[in-house]
Amino acid sequence: MKEKEAFRIKAMNTKELANSYGVSRRVFNTWLQPFIADIGPRRGHYFTTLQVKMILDKLGPYNLGAE
Repeated sequence: MKEKEAFRIKAMNTKELANSYGVSRRVFNTWLQPFIADIGPRRGHYFTTLQVKMILDKLGPYNLGAE
């Protein structure tokens, strides 16, 4: 939990989020599919900060050292 709090949540695109989890965009999109109705549509190419927070809550923390 402290790792997520130390990480500054900002608007991110799919590539940035996938890199944070250490997976390809295709795998990340597969992980995201069950939650897409809850998260909602992106604003242009980016997920909003609220959407990024929801994604972190749904998928769990990731390895921050992998960036």
